[in-house]
Amino acid sequence: MYPDDSPPVRPRALTVTELNRQARHLLENSFMQAWVEGELSSLSRPSSGHWYFSLKDQRAQVRCAMFRGFNQRLRQIPKEGDQVRVRGKVSLYEARGDYQVIVEHLEPAGLGALQQAFDALKARLNGEGLFAAERKKPLPETPRHIGVVTSPTGAAIHDILTVLGRRCPGIPVTLYPTAVQGQAATASIVEAINRAIRHNQADVLIIGRGGGSLEDLWCFNEEAVARAIASCPIPTVSAVGHEVDVTIADFVADLRAPTPSAAAEKISPDQSTWLVRLGETRQRLIQAMTRQLRQQHTGVTQLASRLRDPRRQLQEKAQRLDDVEMRFRQAISQRLTNERTKTGHLQQRLATHRPTRRIAEQGQRLDLARQRLEASLRRQLETRSQRMESAARTLNAVSPLATLGRGYAIVSSESQTVVRDPATLSSGDRISARLAKGMLEATVTTVHPDQHGGKADG
Repeated sequence: MYPDDSPPVRPRALTVTELNRQARHLLENSFMQAWVEGELSSLSRPSSGHWYFSLKDQRAQVRCAMFRGFNQRLRQIPKEGDQVRVRGKVSLYEARGDYQVIVEHLEPAGLGALQQAFDALKARLNGEGLFAAERKKPLPETPRHIGVVTSPTGAAIHDILTVLGRRCPGIPVTLYPTAVQGQAATASIVEAINRAIRHNQADVLIIGRGGGSLEDLWCFNEEAVARAIASCPIPTVSAVGHEVDVTIADFVADLRAPTPSAAAEKISPDQSTWLVRLGETRQRLIQAMTRQLRQQHTGVTQLASRLRDPRRQLQEKAQRLDDVEMRFRQAISQRLTNERTKTGHLQQRLATHRPTRRIAEQGQRLDLARQRLEASLRRQLETRSQRMESAARTLNAVSPLATLGRGYAIVSSESQTVVRDPATLSSGDRISARLAKGMLEATVTTVHPDQHGGKADG
């Protein structure tokens, strides 16, 4: 009994849902954003478009989820075993109680160092004024000679020449070939820019390449390339990668173009094309207005011819409604007559066949079949029981245990070999004998082999 005759107050227990929800709030409030690096494993991409995977190192792993709205921003799908860095929110999946990271950004692990180097060089060159707008040189409105610093085998030179050939094929173009990827690319690009300066023919210089990863474009983020572009007396246009790619060369050049094709578009005049297009647009506009006026006139004429007295239309609609109502009534009446005739025929057929009598006959046949089946089963059971008893008696008659019960024994040597000839034993050998009830062990003292068999005394 308790001192005041009342049980102690028990604390309220949390439900599993409440516990998981509180744990999720605690994790999300403690880790607003987290960067995690590890090896990607167990990547799953169901039809929903979401990604589920684990990040692991040598001692631990953590589950991750990256929903479709975030993973669609990636250019390349990661694969098993990739070393990656992710940024996201630490949370808990309440339904299973799994601790996980909701990933908002994913990148190869090496990109972090590259991005830091990019940001550091960008800040330093910006501090020196290399990005300042006042130092940008204006591009010529109509260039007399265009220089291109890029790979002679890449897609960039093909795109540039295609655009220039379409817009202004009369302007000469000089290619200053260079490597645009790899360790030797930085020095090669600087040398190509210097060759263009020494050549002293181009009055605008396109510097760039096609798209690629951050590592592929890294030579355009090198300080030597940036300073070569900044000190170039020829107006420069940076055209590196795709529209989303940004390099240090883009900030230093006098103009940044999103693609090599766009660079060719920006520096090349196309006056004749604009005049032709303006004339074609004017002609199309006149033709369209003429067709529109004709169509409107034809439509007004047709509407005027079709305009009728609305009272006449109401009368016609009412007459059609009455006609439909009469046809409907006739159809219903005919349908009822047909159904009554069918019902009469069915009643006559039902009275003729009387299903109750057929049911009774089938019931009698079923009872008879059941009786025959039960009798057959009983006969089979009795036959099989007799066979089993006979087999048991036969088996018992030839059983070794029955032989032992009649006073015989099975003698075995130390190697557990059954002894059939005493000549195989010697004095001092250990033997064992299995009896009907138990076993005994003995030592051979004398062996008496004879023509009828062997006998060992123990």
